[in-house]
Amino acid sequence: MSSYRRDLRRYVQFLGARGIGEPSGVAERDVTEFLMRLREGDADHPPLGAGSAARAVVAVRGFHRFVLREGLATTDPAAGVRPPTPPKRLPKALPVHDVTRLLETAGAPGTTLALRDRALLELLYGTGARISEAVGLDVDDLDLDAAAVRLRGKGGKERVVPVGSFARDAVSAYLVRARPQLTGAGGGPAVFLNARGGRLSRQSAWTVLRSAADRAGVTAEVSPHTLRHSFATHLIDGGADVRVVQELLGHASVTTTQVYTLVTVDSLREVYAAAHPRARG
Repeated sequence: MSSYRRDLRRYVQFLGARGIGEPSGVAERDVTEFLMRLREGDADHPPLGAGSAARAVVAVRGFHRFVLREGLATTDPAAGVRPPTPPKRLPKALPVHDVTRLLETAGAPGTTLALRDRALLELLYGTGARISEAVGLDVDDLDLDAAAVRLRGKGGKERVVPVGSFARDAVSAYLVRARPQLTGAGGGPAVFLNARGGRLSRQSAWTVLRSAADRAGVTAEVSPHTLRHSFATHLIDGGADVRVVQELLGHASVTTTQVYTLVTVDSLREVYAAAHPRARG
């Protein structure tokens, strides 16, 4: 609420500087000019991004709806002014060399948990699974002979995705050499176990990822979806069809997946700008 109050104070000051003291004296062009001022900034305020400017316009529109409802004006000058659309946020993907370093340094060398951590991260990057899908895996979901895994996504929807050789080898090594030492007396169906023999939690899996990134010296921000984003981006960079990537990720709509094509276009633009003799002025 404090941000809305601040936006409205700035709006009232803006109107006052234009000699407008009553809501009934505001015209649509005044609201439009206020939006332009937000985006451009002035001597007292830096330019606002689309998201912050949109928030301010929403506050102004709410103010004028209130004024109209209370009978303090006969028209709503802000009704036709649309907030700017924030730019679509692109998924953050790591470069291939950063992913390789992260995977190769996962886990403290020579420990049982190192085998688990390497298997977990290789599987995340090798299948594009969400962290929640990976920690939810049961042993029966794995078919390493067929190099496939069954993932349970949002809404309980299942999909079967291929598993690459690096992930398959890492998971096999974990299942044979490490998991039996973690199962405890009763065992259990979970593939990935914690040190007490229970199912690894999503939070613990995130910690595994962050620790691996720190150990590898990866300075980029790493989140639970980092390897999933990297999986999709690297596939499309390599020429994979967006609808195939959609199926692998378990997206209900290809529109969701198409955001990864924007990452590739952005990369192409950078290469073009650096390499083409007439790309720069």
